[in-house]
Amino acid sequence: MRVVAVVPAHNEQDRVVATLTGLYRQTRVPDRIVVVADNCTDRTAELAERCGAEVFVPDGNRDKKAGALNQALPGLLDELSDDDLVLVQDADTVLNPGFVACAVETLEADEGVGAVGGIFYGEEGGGLLGLLQRMEYERYALEVHRKGNKAVVLTGTGTVFRARVLREVRAARRAGLIGGGDGVYSLASLTEDDEITKAVKTLGHRTLSPDACWLVTEVMPTLPKLWHQRTRWQRGALENLRDYGLTRVTLPYFGQQLMLGVGALALALFVTFTVLVLATAGRQGFSPFWTAITLLFVLERTLTVRRAGRRAVLLALPLVPELLYDAFRQLVFVKSLIDLALRRQERWVAT
Repeated sequence: MRVVAVVPAHNEQDRVVATLTGLYRQTRVPDRIVVVADNCTDRTAELAERCGAEVFVPDGNRDKKAGALNQALPGLLDELSDDDLVLVQDADTVLNPGFVACAVETLEADEGVGAVGGIFYGEEGGGLLGLLQRMEYERYALEVHRKGNKAVVLTGTGTVFRARVLREVRAARRAGLIGGGDGVYSLASLTEDDEITKAVKTLGHRTLSPDACWLVTEVMPTLPKLWHQRTRWQRGALENLRDYGLTRVTLPYFGQQLMLGVGALALALFVTFTVLVLATAGRQGFSPFWTAITLLFVLERTLTVRRAGRRAVLLALPLVPELLYDAFRQLVFVKSLIDLALRRQERWVAT
């Protein structure tokens, strides 16, 4: 198997060197590394060339990351055999040294697996907001592990595809079996990685996220940036489900969205009952039942982030910071749902 790494990048001069260094430090170094310098006005292309990567510059691309990849991939796929692999990785991400080797071994071991997606963790920094995101990603990784390492999304931060699977996706779009244009990636989706996950699964391929395929990616340093990122993710996920409809593949994803709605209601009820219990504690004493429920909740929140370090555990103990963060995420969900119902235009916002 040959492995070709494709790194879409838009003005990533501050991060592209670390990203490429991570690729060169792989125990299984990719045979080719191609940086797709999309509408860059900084030194991204120059630094990539200095690091020894090939640089592809899209011609007049107006379709963001998906459009850039759709220009870069055809020439590469023409040179690859069906058994070769394509790693698509964001330029703000660093893979752990065993990532590529693990992905190759997983794909070699099972022909039914069409792609291997990474498990992402947050980089250091970002203050309190960055720590809350790292805690969220830690729980996501734990959830993937508990579900047998089945990939929920073939994350744009790092995913290895079989070359033939990417060809199948492109052929299916051209045949009208799935929408989004006539390229590998959909031009109609705000979240191209979520959409291609559904495309790969719809074509009958399984997807995995092994524990060893982990990576470290950027965290949003401010609330406005986090809001833009999450509204794009959430709105894109909802629109993808609308476009694909209810199928065997999308049924679990519809269930996830339903649980987000239930989570929003449960959070509101938890906060309401907690306030009521605290307000009446002086007259009636604490409720043993509600106190036990709260302690169990605290225990679950702390145990699920213990791998993120002591600061994460200490932040999980008082509950309030994470409740506020969860309320923020639920607000994103509700707004995205309302905007979708009202057909409000959503735009792709680079973060």
